[in-house]
Amino acid sequence: MDGTQVHDSVKDYYGKRLKTADDLQTQACVTVGRVVTKPVREAVAAVHDEVASKYYGCGLVIPEKLEDMKVLDLGSGSGRDCFALSKLVGPNGHVTGIDMTDEQIAVSRKYIDYHTEKFGYKESNTDFVQGYIEKLREAGLKENYYDIIISNCVINLSPDKRAVLKEAFSVLKEGGEFYFSDIYADRELEDSVRKDEVLWGECISGALYWKELFTLAAEIGFSRPFLVTAAPVPIDREDFKKILGDARFVSVTYRLFKLPPGTKGEPTQVIYNGQISGYEKEFRFDHQHVFKKDDVVTVTGPVAASLKCSRFSDEFDYQPLPKKTCDTFSL
Repeated sequence: MDGTQVHDSVKDYYGKRLKTADDLQTQACVTVGRVVTKPVREAVAAVHDEVASKYYGCGLVIPEKLEDMKVLDLGSGSGRDCFALSKLVGPNGHVTGIDMTDEQIAVSRKYIDYHTEKFGYKESNTDFVQGYIEKLREAGLKENYYDIIISNCVINLSPDKRAVLKEAFSVLKEGGEFYFSDIYADRELEDSVRKDEVLWGECISGALYWKELFTLAAEIGFSRPFLVTAAPVPIDREDFKKILGDARFVSVTYRLFKLPPGTKGEPTQVIYNGQISGYEKEFRFDHQHVFKKDDVVTVTGPVAASLKCSRFSDEFDYQPLPKKTCDTFSL
């Protein structure tokens, strides 16, 4: 399928064929369970039932430290993540969703006033733009504007992953974060797999080979991807197994940062101050780094640079590594 055919196929799948999450044929677009804070649970639970019923996602894309942030959701669908985030960013923050599907955009716009009133805001802090995630600026989104970009099981649906990441990089502020969940394959998929429209709609056929993400991120200018969570995606249907062969799939949440040009971090000792709301005892940066309040932790250059140059900068104290000494003894 070429780009136009992919877009038309995905629009049809998510606009007409899927009515609720119960219509999905695989477990790819089903959120992986994980422990969340009480404010996050409450925000998700507050979303209108119709919006939630039309939600398709493979991860929880609600990062830490959201108050007053400007957030963009790529492929916002019915608006579930946007409305949950609108509660968490507060009345002075703002959330924008962009989606190409008429039916999904209609549902999300229908409930803007409902959530504004439910959250007690004087005016809405949420809006939805109809457009393509490969063409954010063409859709009217500003360059160097957003603090955080999220996406939930959508990039795999795009025929041009490079364009998605490049556009995201363009509209993200320096120091901003791209925090997203997606489906990845353990190999390059055959053309015969790529052409299956149902498996593409199910977020499988369009899955990126995970190594390609690292290559694209480096070429575009992002930090290296930091893996937050990962879970295998089982394929149970025999007809799908025949098409996919030995290919295996995984749902992964990554975080990328847009660091200032030329940033080179050095190994550093960091101490988390415990002041991020909801994460007072510990802050889980990725699957390798869990920062407990007041603990001294040595981090690599890429992690240090991402902390220092992002919205997390003031949440840590930084100190150079102790110098190694060599005492001389007389024998």
